[in-house]
Amino acid sequence: MIIRALLLSLALLLPAAAQEVYPSRPVQLIILYPPGGNTDLMARALQAELSRALGVSVVGVNRGGAAGAIGNAEVARARPDGLTIGVSPNNAITTQPFLQATPYQADGFRYICQFYDNPQVVILGRNAPFSDLRGMIAFARTGKEALVYGAPGQGSTQHILFAQLLRAAGVDGLMVSYTGAGPMAAAALAGTIMAFAESASIAASTGLQALAVLADRRMPGLPEVPTSAELGMPMNGSTYGGLLAPLGLRDAMAAVLERACEAAVASEGFRNAAERLSAAPSFLPGAAFRARFLAEAAVNRTLLQELGLSNR
Repeated sequence: MIIRALLLSLALLLPAAAQEVYPSRPVQLIILYPPGGNTDLMARALQAELSRALGVSVVGVNRGGAAGAIGNAEVARARPDGLTIGVSPNNAITTQPFLQATPYQADGFRYICQFYDNPQVVILGRNAPFSDLRGMIAFARTGKEALVYGAPGQGSTQHILFAQLLRAAGVDGLMVSYTGAGPMAAAALAGTIMAFAESASIAASTGLQALAVLADRRMPGLPEVPTSAELGMPMNGSTYGGLLAPLGLRDAMAAVLERACEAAVASEGFRNAAERLSAAPSFLPGAAFRARFLAEAAVNRTLLQELGLSNR
């Protein structure tokens, strides 16, 4: 009887002993865009610090395509074992499900943390018939399509932000679509478009003038550029993003990832990398990150319907 009792006790202890301490194996980090872009560079900067914080290798894998929908779909359908997570900027989740048929919605993920926030600025095109933001709005009042502005595709974050800015001012404009920030900036330099919204790094690299920061505080790197709020058009517009995991991820695993993310964002290595990219390290815990994405998705759905771009 004593031996049987000992064997039973051992049998009960074995499952607990066999459980792995998370994480004990490498974690795959799915990056929604090809190498070299802002999302990839921010993800790679976090990747190194996240590996240190977790004590295991975090392996970045690029899954570009369909404006981020391919990578996010892979994250959404992965096993919720904490070994597959993803980096997503806001547009891929708060906008794309309303523009194309995606196998996920904004509430279809476990949100881990926000780790960067990149305020957008309104940039002046060369030879534009105005020189400041108020002048741009006044010019737009001269005709429905008088103001010609650019955006890297319909439904892009920059398109939505510029459309919101114009609507808040009660004016309209003609949007010209480009394949990315580079071609759009070239068009602004050539005088083809009068203005566009993009990151501050685009203004710095091209020498084009930044008219306003779409935020409630001035940017440290552009102390002389007023905010849209200072100019009477308060709005916050940025490309921001963070870590996601499949639904069903255990709370304990999510907590480990969230703590590691917070430590990575606070690290000197990540902060230096973000500064080089004109992005602001910005940590939000999972619950607040989720709330921000879901609130933006609700706003974008209404706006895209008003613009006639929503698929539902």
